[in-house]
Formats: sequence, C-alpha cells, structure tokens
Amino acid sequence: MAFATDNTLPDYWSAGNSYRRLSGSTPNLYPVLKITIIGISAYYHDSSACIIVDGDILAAAQEERFTRIKNDESFPSHAIRYCLNEAGVKLSDINHIVFYEKPLLKFDRILDTIISNAPYGFLFYIKSIPTWIKDKLFMKLNIAKQLKKIDPDWNKSVLFSDHHLSHMGSAFYPSPFKESLILTIDGVGEWTTTAIGIGSKNNINIKETISYPHSLGLLYSSFTQYLGFKVNSGEYKVMGLAPYGKPIYKDIITTNLIRINKDGSFALNMKYFGFSRKLSMINNAFVTLFDTKARSPEGKILPFHLNIAASIQEVTEDIIISIVNHASTKYDLTTLTMAGGVALNCVANSKILEQTPIEHIWVQPASGDAGGSLGAALATHYLHLKNERFIGKEDKMHGACLGPSFKEREIKSILETNNLSYKKLNQQELLTEVAINIDNDKIIGWFQGRMEFGPRSLGNRAILGKANSLTTQKNINLKIKFRESFRPFAPSILQEKALDYFKPPGQMQGVESPYMLFTYQIKDSLKLLSNETSSEGLNKLEDTRSKIQAVTHVDYSSRTQTVSKHDNELFYKLLKEIDKISGFPLVVNTSFNVRGEPIVCTPQDAINCFLKTNMDILVLGNLILKK
Repeated sequence: MAFATDNTLPDYWSAGNSYRRLSGSTPNLYPVLKITIIGISAYYHDSSACIIVDGDILAAAQEERFTRIKNDESFPSHAIRYCLNEAGVKLSDINHIVFYEKPLLKFDRILDTIISNAPYGFLFYIKSIPTWIKDKLFMKLNIAKQLKKIDPDWNKSVLFSDHHLSHMGSAFYPSPFKESLILTIDGVGEWTTTAIGIGSKNNINIKETISYPHSLGLLYSSFTQYLGFKVNSGEYKVMGLAPYGKPIYKDIITTNLIRINKDGSFALNMKYFGFSRKLSMINNAFVTLFDTKARSPEGKILPFHLNIAASIQEVTEDIIISIVNHASTKYDLTTLTMAGGVALNCVANSKILEQTPIEHIWVQPASGDAGGSLGAALATHYLHLKNERFIGKEDKMHGACLGPSFKEREIKSILETNNLSYKKLNQQELLTEVAINIDNDKIIGWFQGRMEFGPRSLGNRAILGKANSLTTQKNINLKIKFRESFRPFAPSILQEKALDYFKPPGQMQGVESPYMLFTYQIKDSLKLLSNETSSEGLNKLEDTRSKIQAVTHVDYSSRTQTVSKHDNELFYKLLKEIDKISGFPLVVNTSFNVRGEPIVCTPQDAINCFLKTNMDILVLGNLILKK
C-alpha cells in the first residue's frame, strides 16, 4: 500500500458536526484583543486540556493528574478548570474552544470496519456502537453540556480539528523552526495512521498519508499485548525490554505481518490481527505464527519475549528511517518535527539522526493524544485564524512545565493537616542537603514549581537517585516504583557536561535533549564491560557495566535529559551542586509515581507516594521531610 496523497489542504477545519471544509481564508477577527483558545482531547485515552493566549501556551495538563486515574479518558473538566484559573478568565470569556479530532469521521471508520468484517465484527459492534450512540455520536452536544457545567454562561460553538492535524500542530508550531518536515505516527485518528506534512511559517500542508487498518502504532501495540503489557501504556516497556534480546524474529514479522515498501509505506496482513474484528489486538493466527502463547501480564519473561521485543523494535526503527529518508529526499528538507504516540519511541528518534539526512529534529514532549489538545489549539490560532507566527531560537513549550504549582503556605497547610514534621531551608542549604543525601545513595522525592505536561519527569515531579551507584536501579524499581526490574532509568545531566559522558548520534556535534526524547550511547571511557563479555538476556541486569551504572541500559544507551539554566534554573542548580559534591554532574531522574498511578500533581499526592514507598526524603519547595 503506497502513501495516499491529499492535495485539498491547507484548510482542514469544520465548525460543529457538519464536518465541511471551510472555503476561502478566515480573517483574524481579534486584531487588538487577546485571542484565548482552549484545546480539548478526550474520550480515548490521556484526555487533557490547554489554554493559549495570542499563541503563547499558558497552561496544559492531563486529566489523570487530577482524578488520579491512570490514562483517564473522561472529559477533562478538572484540567479545563485549572487552565481557566491559571489564565484568570471564565470559560465564557474564551474566544474559541477546539476538540482535537472529528468524531463523525471516526464513527465512519468504525462503521466501515464493522460492515467490511461482517459477520465477524459482531462483538466489536456490541462493544462500540452503544457507547457511540450514547456519548460520542452527538459529541458537539455532549461537549457543550460538559462546558456548561463549568460555566453556565458559555454559549459558543466548538471547532473540531483533524486528529493528525492536531498532532502536526503540536509538533510544528511550538518548534523553533521556520520550516520543517512533519511526521506523525500513532495507532489511528479518524482514518489516518501515518502522515507526512510540511510546516512553513504559520501553515501546515499534509502531503502523504497511510490509512487504517495499516498502522505502525497498532502493530507495535499488538506486540505490546502479546508480551503481556497493557496497550496504550505499556509500549515503552517493549522498548525497554528490546536491548536484552536479539531481533531473530524480524524476518517472520516482515514476511508475514507487514509489507514494507522502499519509501517506508506499509500494509499489515490483517489475517494476523484481531483489532478490526474483536476486542483484542491479535488473533490465533498471530499466536500460531510464533508458536508460543501470549505472555500473561504477570508471567515470567523468557528469552523468547526478549527476542520478540528486539525484533518489533528493529522493524519499527527500519520503517521510521525509511519514511524519513523518503520524505527528506522528496521534499528536500533536513529539518524534522514529530508527534503521535510512536514519536515517544526515543530509540527510533535517535536512529533518525544517525541514518537519515535530517540535521535538526524537534519532538513534541506530549506526543500522544494528550498533546492533541495543544496542537488543536495552536492550529486554530495559526492555521484557522491566520495569525502570524514568530520564530525564535528557543521552542515555545516553556520546558513543558505547564501544570499547577503550589505556594509554600499551601504546602505547609497540607503537611500540618497530615501531622508531618518538616524543616525549612533556604535555597542553597536545600541544594546542598539534597546533593549530599543523593551522594550517600538516598532516594529523594523532588516536588518543585509547575507540573510537567506529558509522560516525562523533567525535574519538577521527580524521584532522584545516585547515577553512579550499583544499587539505585534495583532499589528504585523494586522498593519505590514497584515495577519490573528490567526497566532502565534516565539521567538528567548538565547541558554543558553532556559531551563528557555521551556520544553524539551520527554526524551530530552535540548532545541536546531537554525533553528526554532521545537515547545516547555512553562514552567508551565509562564502560566497565565489553559487549563480548556481557551476560545474556535478563542476566545482563547483574552486570556491572558502567561508571554511571544506574542510568546505563544494557546496550550502553541512556534516555538522556540535558538541563540548562534556561530550561529549569532550580534543577540546573541542583545538578551543579551534585557535581560539586560527587564529581558527577548527573542524577537518576524518574517520574514521581508508583506503578499504575499517574505522576503526582499536588503536595498531598507527593506525600501519599512518599509514605507508601521506601523513599528516604521528600522535598516540597524549600521544605524537607525525612524518614
């Protein structure tokens, strides 16, 4: 299946549920007044809301952080209220509200899938149609109903963006690039699963697409389910498991499951997949092909599973590399922006820099559906309202720290309500105390400033540990996060020291990854073991591999966050203090949560997590608690 071409752009917009493409250009109706736009993503997974004012991203957050329901798909009422509060406005003051996809077009795809697979789609019908008729078919009315609960005076229309246009908007508009290729890859939006576009100034032009059921995201999710992990949240576990295995099943995958063309376009062999007919990603033919039953969620991980993970990861990388090579050559561009759930595959992202002509790449830190709310709002501002886009050296994400923050008096009140003793330190005392304790192998809960938007901890809602410790990885996985021992941890490192520890990919001259979306190989001088003498499979966990053992994966890679003073000044100062005390300018940085729970949002969430784990110290602003 080759790429389909869509030349009907640039205007992809429709008002209400008519889903008509608007004709002509839309003038900026608010040349003097500030233009406020709320973006909404909901009803699939990772629902979220954002608010932008004159194109500036003021606030954004996932609903799960407020409800404490992992990957919450419900209408983001809490997130919207937070955004309004951050902006100091009422919902009725907002100029535009935009939903991140077109529900009727998605319903068209579901109906078509049911009909084309009849009579096998009956279970799918029983599951899908009642929900659609009750909640989703009349999305405009349901959204209006939810918005009126927030503000009874709200009475405007809702705009509906295209799913992949929302992803593209989230990738291109916050980037520091005047022009770039845009690549979005996910499970499926309405019909599109993969799209190539070009962003130029304030315009986005979608050039080529691949449509459902042919989906790289759904292929990867099928293997996620086969390996016993949860679809739409466990894909990163497959990526983390891959380096333990060998890609010996790659040929079986490319011969039977997917046909890949030279330009990276692809087609799935639906004989092996269940997602278009039943409530499962895979079917019996898939299991028979590999002659091994699907792993149960808590089942033992065998060498077979390691090799399966390695195989699908390498197939995914090959497809992405082929797509980027095709697009870069065809459109003569060496700058790339990316979004969609597959863009969170940081290993593949790094391979782009190694194996394609791309010289500069920027990936949306909230690449999944949560980021769709942001992309829809930005596309409304720039593409729909035709506002001018100002490009600078830095991206427009504000370090992705777009969530709630809490004043010291609020934190003190919560601590006193919980009858917890604490000590207040000035900033330098705090940094020194935390750095000394990290050097002494203590595990720190670090709660500062505004919560991050997206799945990564970037230094404000973090669990921190000693990067050069032999026990940190095991201790945090088993005693703090209560998760699988094979999972690697990421380092946060001073930007100016990154080249002392990590190799630039391909022909790149530097190491820069403020959003933890790329992997880098550690320098040879840090290795304590060669590939030839390392153990096999999960036994690699017991190898002493590196001088920065806790943040070195078994393939000598690290999913690195580089931290500059501009990105996060307080976190930068902490890393400087750690470097001063220990001689290592980096720290283990993992998200502040336990397995199965969202990242903490409030001081109370942080306290709850601290008390039920084996964390040693909790830091809330300038207040410190010790067990």
